[in-house]
Amino acid sequence: MLRVRVRLAGRIAAQYEIEIAGGALERLGSAARRALGAQTRRILLISNPRVFGLYGARAVESLRAAKFNVAHWLMGDGERFKTLRTVGRALQFSSEIGLERTDAVVALGGGVTGDTAGFVAATYLRGIAFLQVPTTLLAQVDASVGGKTGVNTEAGKNLVGAFHHPRLVLVDTETLRTLPSREMTAGWCECIKHGAVGNRKLFDDTRRFLERYESAKKNSPPYEERLSKLIAAHCRFKAGVVRGDERETVERKDHKSRRILNFGHTLAHALEAATNYRRFRHGEAVGYGMIAAGEISRRLGLLDAAELKELRETINLAGRLPSPANVDKDAVIDFLKADKKRVGGRLQWVLLERLGKARIIDGREVPKRTVRDGLRAALRHYSAA
Repeated sequence: MLRVRVRLAGRIAAQYEIEIAGGALERLGSAARRALGAQTRRILLISNPRVFGLYGARAVESLRAAKFNVAHWLMGDGERFKTLRTVGRALQFSSEIGLERTDAVVALGGGVTGDTAGFVAATYLRGIAFLQVPTTLLAQVDASVGGKTGVNTEAGKNLVGAFHHPRLVLVDTETLRTLPSREMTAGWCECIKHGAVGNRKLFDDTRRFLERYESAKKNSPPYEERLSKLIAAHCRFKAGVVRGDERETVERKDHKSRRILNFGHTLAHALEAATNYRRFRHGEAVGYGMIAAGEISRRLGLLDAAELKELRETINLAGRLPSPANVDKDAVIDFLKADKKRVGGRLQWVLLERLGKARIIDGREVPKRTVRDGLRAALRHYSAA
């Protein structure tokens, strides 16, 4: 079992642990009891039909063995179900089963499930305890860590949400064995993002792992051990960023701001919204978004062409991205106007000075033509990959 502690500056009570191991799901009940205490009687487990079919019985059995009264509620599978309507239904169910302020919500699934269930926990009775059991690589290294919860609206991605940290994140690496290849690609893109914005060694370690990925014996103990250590390294990196800037302070523009984690996300969110959240997994859209941001960085004279090439090559190693054919580029640009990271009416771009160091740039310094050119170059990446 590998453990990463998430410490929040000035908030000792909000500290929590990320536990990482193959087979960790079998210990969910005992880990939840330690994190929640003896007063918690009832657990609402939120998942989706596919994940619950694979892991729900084991999760429920483990929780009940720890003397929890467990009910489950299943949401739709996919980004388009991450809505206020879904949250409303989950809140109604929470009330119907009589969840109390000492009870808790457990999210079993990927980032969509975690974001939605976390927002349910943040808003029910003005906030109850919450545990994350992420089953996708993207959720394990990124979405489950840091306390961001929320849902999408017709206007854009993650426009409604709250900061609500889990009491525990339990990562069972064995759940990755059942993931479709696209989900792994999405997760690796988020891993590449971590290294690109803040840790060159982490970028290089991730690239080396991907170079050996296809030839590795994926169910062998050495592979599982290397993967667990890499996941822990990514969790440790994000935990460090969150500790230094928990609420993503808008005034900060330094390279340690939490805002650097938005690298690739400005265009990714617009790309998802412009395609009705049906064509791209979130991490796949981030892959295109990183290429676009890298192209913009190069056009502004920040990023060396050789490092942009290396970024592109590493994203290729993560897996083939879905075709962007027929994507309405004007619609993507329009959705940028609804980006939640705007400050003073202007976009705040996260760009690269080099691999391992990001820079936050005010939208006034990024010409519209440069944005369009960067987007076009990113979408051409598909045919060139």
